[in-house]
Amino acid sequence: MPVISRCRLSIMNTLLITGATGFVGGAVVEYFLRQQLTTQNKLLLLVRADDNATGLTRIIDNLKKFELSDEQLSALSEESILTGDLADPKSFIQDSRLDNVTHVINCAAIASFGNNPAMWRVNVEGSLVFAKRMAQVKGLQRFVHVGTAMASMPDKDSVFYEGMPDNEQNEDLVQYTASKRAIENLVREECPSLPFVVARPSIIVGHTQFGCQPSSSIFWVFMMAIKLKKFTCTLDDQVDVIPVDYCAMVLAKLCLATELSHNFYHISSGEEMCTPFHEIDTSVAKANNAPRIISEYEQISYQDFTGIRKQFKDVLGPCNDKIILRAIKLYGGFAQLNVKFDNSRLLNMGIPKPAAFKSYIDKCVSSTRGQSISELMRVDFK
Repeated sequence: MPVISRCRLSIMNTLLITGATGFVGGAVVEYFLRQQLTTQNKLLLLVRADDNATGLTRIIDNLKKFELSDEQLSALSEESILTGDLADPKSFIQDSRLDNVTHVINCAAIASFGNNPAMWRVNVEGSLVFAKRMAQVKGLQRFVHVGTAMASMPDKDSVFYEGMPDNEQNEDLVQYTASKRAIENLVREECPSLPFVVARPSIIVGHTQFGCQPSSSIFWVFMMAIKLKKFTCTLDDQVDVIPVDYCAMVLAKLCLATELSHNFYHISSGEEMCTPFHEIDTSVAKANNAPRIISEYEQISYQDFTGIRKQFKDVLGPCNDKIILRAIKLYGGFAQLNVKFDNSRLLNMGIPKPAAFKSYIDKCVSSTRGQSISELMRVDFK
């Protein structure tokens, strides 16, 4: 069924973005500033801070990773800041500015693959309170919620299509995916009047222009496997990777579209653009002016990795072998899935395919050169 937006006569949209100090949320703000969309869209940015000045500083510090100019950053001011925390939504949900919001892009979440004790409180409980508050805003036209494609719990070696229900017979590999699926279901059940659209990105790695400068999330997994010359998947297995700037562009278009034909979209590579691991090896080798590992690569199990854990420091540099093993168990599980996510709904909107991962791996490599695997992986185990 088409998603019908609520009608409102307004000179300018007021767009609330959560998670703007993070990777995806920062990229969304970058898109609006770089495309000069703030002339038609007033931005209101939810940020954890004691005051607006501190909140603005946090936002600017994050946006500098995207190399925005001072002139572009000047479009933001203390008036752009809504201080608050989804872990404690009472800190901001009474702010009267929320009543003027016309569009929401909800990027905020604890995206850690570690056991963060605040994950459910932020991703589910606080997010639901926030959604209920925004459902009361009469002029709200669109609420885009950022989930994760992996919340579908896909079968191994499959293509997961957008019209398919989540595969509840499979188990979540991490609590994060469970939390993202739970909040989607709760909002649909408890906020039926909310103009709610779910966008589920696949694996987000790097930026097509700035590589891993904004965040090293996930990229270190590929570098770790290449350094070890071992992982849990074959080199012919594929991974559905998109760059963060593509994800941000799509979120903005979903948010501002006059009408949408669906209330759920994958933001993914799709069947055509998924990247085989051997192409990642080739691209990294070219970027490093080094030989490929293809002739030495071994597919081994997690149990095999436990037997060579004492070798990790020799290959990867200073590291905690327990954390490395945990990372291999978690990310190895995802890598073994060899799953693709259908993106036909975006393509039918006229949105282009994302850049292939191999086309910007060189920028990811150069932006992380000199950093250890332990340094790179901290962002995903906070």
